[in-house]
Amino acid sequence: MVKVKTMVALGKHIYDLPDDCVSTVVSLTSPPDTLKLSLVSSIFRSAAELDCVWDAFLPSDWQDIATKSVTPLKFSSKKELFSCLCNSILIDGGNKSFALDKSTGKKSYVIAAKELSILYGDEPAHWNWKTVPESRFAEVAELKRISRLEIQGKMKTGELSPNTTYGAYILMKISNRSFGLDSIPSEISISVGDQESISSTAYLRHSRNKKKEQLETLFYRNRVETLKARVNKGEERMPIERKDGWLEIELGEFYNGGNGDEEILMKLMEVKGYHVKGGLVIEGIELRPKH
Repeated sequence: MVKVKTMVALGKHIYDLPDDCVSTVVSLTSPPDTLKLSLVSSIFRSAAELDCVWDAFLPSDWQDIATKSVTPLKFSSKKELFSCLCNSILIDGGNKSFALDKSTGKKSYVIAAKELSILYGDEPAHWNWKTVPESRFAEVAELKRISRLEIQGKMKTGELSPNTTYGAYILMKISNRSFGLDSIPSEISISVGDQESISSTAYLRHSRNKKKEQLETLFYRNRVETLKARVNKGEERMPIERKDGWLEIELGEFYNGGNGDEEILMKLMEVKGYHVKGGLVIEGIELRPKH
């Protein structure tokens, strides 16, 4: 990738280059660098408006993605299209959201809860589907009461950007009336194609509540320790609060080499405690590039 400092160092010599040569060089930088270069001189500014430059930053299948958009995309240039896709759009009937990374142009997706495989998700006694204003999707899934928690999401590597390391994150909230979610850590995993799944554990709570842990140890020590012993712990993860108000837990990461179209399987499960739990709200699973 061409560096901005290298471009600027060329100084007046850049004016001796043909326009198509300048645009080619600019397209070898990055979206942020292209915008920075447009402030340096008029020749860079002109190049930074060209469709051929922004074509280099758009995914090759952008037309297919645009046709899947719930709302028709309005743009008069590839630069405007890039900006539009960076702001996230709903696709596939509103069951996925798609966005480009502003720095790299790499793809990210959020798979709505409706598109996930949720054990007993269609049974009103266990799950409630509702609309919340803070979600990008029409409905989210709220756990009412269940003993076996199983959530799975799938996607194909061919839909993602090649030569990129991706992280998978479950997006959720924990209500103030939640119960039984953190009595035992949930098991999380991710696998790609025939590769062995990478597993870990996570606690479904806002943060480590030392007072609650002390009370559990005092009154339920034997049961809690018995439950935890059933889980292969590994690294214990905690939810992290996002800027949009949701919590996220990283389910795992993988490298997408771009060779083939393998299935990505992402899971969150708590099926070993046999105790009742509720109060978990699921928005979806996000796949995004890791920096």
